[in-house]
Amino acid sequence: MVKAIRFHKVGGPEVLSWDDIDLPPLGEEDIRVRHTVIGLNFIDTYHRSGLYPLPLPSGIGMEGAGIVTDVGPGVTCLNHGDRVAYASPPPGSYAEERNINANAVVKIPDSVSDKVAAALMLKGLTAQYLIRQIHKVGPSDTILIHAAAGGVGLIVCQWAKKLGATVIGTVGSDEKAALASDNGCDYPIVYTRENFVDRVLEITSGNKLPVVYDSVGKDTFEQSLECLQPLGKMISFGQSSGSIPPVDLGVFAQKGSLSFTRPTLFHYASDKERLDAMAQDLFDVVDSGDVQIRIDQEFPLKEARAAHELLEARNTTASTILLPSI
Repeated sequence: MVKAIRFHKVGGPEVLSWDDIDLPPLGEEDIRVRHTVIGLNFIDTYHRSGLYPLPLPSGIGMEGAGIVTDVGPGVTCLNHGDRVAYASPPPGSYAEERNINANAVVKIPDSVSDKVAAALMLKGLTAQYLIRQIHKVGPSDTILIHAAAGGVGLIVCQWAKKLGATVIGTVGSDEKAALASDNGCDYPIVYTRENFVDRVLEITSGNKLPVVYDSVGKDTFEQSLECLQPLGKMISFGQSSGSIPPVDLGVFAQKGSLSFTRPTLFHYASDKERLDAMAQDLFDVVDSGDVQIRIDQEFPLKEARAAHELLEARNTTASTILLPSI
């Protein structure tokens, strides 16, 4: 029997409970992982609130790092004692231990700590597909990333800067503006007092942008379209402010034959070969020092409710981790 955070009904952070659970026997391709660190992500709040429905009662959490303690009979790529990390469904990482398919995890390089691995997998792999696959960022690009001081935002700022791009980012405070600036954002915009469309037009001398990366959703969608040049890409990868309202697709034609996509990591990393290649790309830039993973909040796992409250109040910066051993 192990301890785990679960929820028996959807709702706010108060529905999270600290439960005893029994782990089922390992499947043929499964491994058992004893978590040392667990990552906190906004998608966890979507599951808990019912925005992304799950059968109840449900585990929660999509990201973790730890030690392999057992392997199924069909697993040949991993052994007892291997350090591994993952960002993968099904939810259930908010637990002392769990079973997970061996193809969903990657080995952690010796140069990367468990804390960094748990903080970077979902956010770092998201950044990888955003700037290395959907729109391959290069020296000629000026890009806009919303929530630039968040976990994904800080990684995108650093990585895009290394690739030679000019980075514009929206943030909610002067403190977050300074943080984004320290991590490669050339033009942090405090959206609470500045109109980011006006600032984008000013920064680009009216030329606008080839791509906007938006994890905010409802509050930024329409204005983000105003920032795009003809044939630009609107990449919506989250909705922290709420779902984007229904939109007339003709708007994308009217504004210059724009492209729109709503990607998820779990399609881009849908097989082991792609996952390993993406993870290697990510580990390479972390190992080189070009991207540094900042962890600004740590909570005991059993206090996940407090972590959710802070996250949804938009009072976190960089990455947040949960620690089962505290």
